[in-house]
Amino acid sequence: MAPARVSQTELDARKIVGVNAETVTNVSSTDIPGHYPGEDHEWDLEEFRNTFQVKFHKHQPFDCSFSLIGIDASIANAFRRILIAEIPTLAIEYVFVHNNTSIVQDEVLSHRLGLIPLTGNPAGLRWLQQYRKPTDEDPVGSGVQDVNTVVMKLKVECTKADNYDELNRKREDDPRLLYKHAHVYAKDLEFVVSGRQDTFFSGEANQIKPVHPDILLAKMRPGQCIDMEMHCVKGIGADHAKFSPVATASYRLLPTISITKPILGNEAKKFARCFPKGVIGLEEVSRGEAKQKGSEYEGHEGEKKAVVKNTFKDTVSRECLRHPEFEGKVKLGRVRDHFIFMVESTGQYQSDELFLESVSILKEKCASMKRGLAEYTR
Repeated sequence: MAPARVSQTELDARKIVGVNAETVTNVSSTDIPGHYPGEDHEWDLEEFRNTFQVKFHKHQPFDCSFSLIGIDASIANAFRRILIAEIPTLAIEYVFVHNNTSIVQDEVLSHRLGLIPLTGNPAGLRWLQQYRKPTDEDPVGSGVQDVNTVVMKLKVECTKADNYDELNRKREDDPRLLYKHAHVYAKDLEFVVSGRQDTFFSGEANQIKPVHPDILLAKMRPGQCIDMEMHCVKGIGADHAKFSPVATASYRLLPTISITKPILGNEAKKFARCFPKGVIGLEEVSRGEAKQKGSEYEGHEGEKKAVVKNTFKDTVSRECLRHPEFEGKVKLGRVRDHFIFMVESTGQYQSDELFLESVSILKEKCASMKRGLAEYTR
């Protein structure tokens, strides 16, 4: 039996999730995504290459936005989950407290230290291996080595400023001027080179350091001090949130707006106000449109009409569906296979590198599954 032929209109309709005033329609996918009974959906790598697209919209060191077009939601969600929980990063795991006379308790300060995002030479961070903790089955673990552990120290003591008496006479009340180390910041952490780490982390630009040096850790007064040693190891967000390389990684479907009947004059201005700025524009009805029979623009030459400019900026608030004058004139929806990602890096990776890392991890997972299937079918 020959495969059924499907019209382009039907193919386009399959890609749209309908957004109505109170409901969302066409949300269910088929049992096998992208496959429909009686039709030929044989996998074709060349066709996938021609239809799949990656488009970058914003590219900044800590923040990027890009679109993945032509894939199923399961793949897009796999990338999102990998970004959040499976890309390994470096963070403080063990804190050895030699002395802490500040008012911040040891465990609270240790927790704050663990959440500080760290950065360093990318090649060195990739060279580091994940530390294997001791268990009942493996009491030794991987052991502390230069290849799996980074050592940092925090040793600060609060003392009076050299010109304390002069400032006191002037009734200065800012503790940051009256005392040295009145505030302890992330920049006070000191990286200690161990073994072969000097190959990758030598020099100010390459050494391990906090992404944001002005993170406040504690406040002290004269006579108080903090003396700690910290061991940093690589881990993944699935183990602890401090290892997650992203502050957020999310996606949304591209909105669609179809104006099915002309919206003119004051109604057009009101219609534009129902959307974020830049989504809907106003244009004059041309002479050709006004002369065209059946266009519904007849007799409206020169009047303002509503046109769709940029659906990317739309938030799909459905505000326009609340007004009776727009009933039957507009259809809202989302494109099923167009995923707009927003990725905000915590700083250890550039934001665009994170997606490439997630692709590499997904490839490793697929290769591992193929090896498992091959062994299972022997």
